[in-house]
Amino acid sequence: MSAGASDEERRARAALTRVVEPGDERAGRWLRRHGPEELLARLTAPVPTDGDLPGAGERRIQGYRMRAAAARPEHDLERVAELGGRFLCPGDPEWPGQLDDLGDARPVGLWVLGRPDLRIWALRSVALVGARACTPYGAHVAGSLASGLAERGWVVVSGAAYGVDAAAHRGALSAEGATVAVLACGVDAVYPRGHAELIRRVVEQGLVIAELPPGSHPTRSRFVLRNRVIAALSRGTVVVEAEYRSGSLATARAAERLGRFTMGVPGPVTSGLSAGVHELLRSGAVLVTDADEVVEQVGDIGELAPARRGPVVPRDLLGPGCARVLESLPVSGALDGRDIAERAGTTPDDALARLYELHSLGFVERHGDRWQLATAATTGSNARRGGA
Repeated sequence: MSAGASDEERRARAALTRVVEPGDERAGRWLRRHGPEELLARLTAPVPTDGDLPGAGERRIQGYRMRAAAARPEHDLERVAELGGRFLCPGDPEWPGQLDDLGDARPVGLWVLGRPDLRIWALRSVALVGARACTPYGAHVAGSLASGLAERGWVVVSGAAYGVDAAAHRGALSAEGATVAVLACGVDAVYPRGHAELIRRVVEQGLVIAELPPGSHPTRSRFVLRNRVIAALSRGTVVVEAEYRSGSLATARAAERLGRFTMGVPGPVTSGLSAGVHELLRSGAVLVTDADEVVEQVGDIGELAPARRGPVVPRDLLGPGCARVLESLPVSGALDGRDIAERAGTTPDDALARLYELHSLGFVERHGDRWQLATAATTGSNARRGGA
């Protein structure tokens, strides 16, 4: 790169990604105070000076120094270049400014695969996260939201995990849209293994990014800390399914702390996988059900979701006479034609004609001279009488 970080700073930051764990605020303070080149020099000096790096014990400092001595930044930079990728530093034209909101927990740098410009994509992005062991409902909702957002020109950001994350990436890809996978390992270390093809498709059509250098493997803590990057990179975070103790909720809370929009998709009250989302909604997150409602939150002024008028079902297309007769039938039990006519305010002959028409459409059932709602029509009748 001809602009942004110098070659020396890029090399130092690449080395420090081998030394510093993601989200290490102590190291972030050292980095802010000394700069990457000076910090690396202090960590690799033959004889450390007391007080050089305050806030850490001798054992921890020794761990930093051992990793710094083993770092081979030239090898890592060559490896990512072989993959067709690059290493981004703060100050580079492609660096997303949103990540600076993380303060001392900001990534030291980002390893990136894919052709698009990360900074430009991050300006119009939404994070979709949720349970790994999601239900078919969660997978369907995540895929629908992602494809809807992609069709509207939004970038879908997620973590490439099983479940909701995978459904989100696939939904965006299916719409030939933009998606970013934020990994908790190196960009060349596919995890989970079953997502090798998915991650390959994301690289071809979108971006794969990681704080950790090539070859790094994921750990439990790295998954948790990866979530802060997903939250910071996006304008808002949507949680589709999550239990009470869930990394997805950690992403949403990180988004809230950063002043981003926090949203949740409701699920069945009987589902433990929706319990965390419902708690998030009770604490102030915005309830959303489709891509329009997400865009209404994160988009520009005037990008409003259309008014909700309820679904159009076949009975809504019935003529007034048939509709009156249909509504005259009780939810349970059967009536003869005269009782139905009286309830509908029409003649027995007219009621009978309407009943035969409704029978042909599958709305009512006939039992001799008595009529009742068909099973498929019962739910619709209940909904209408409830104010739908």
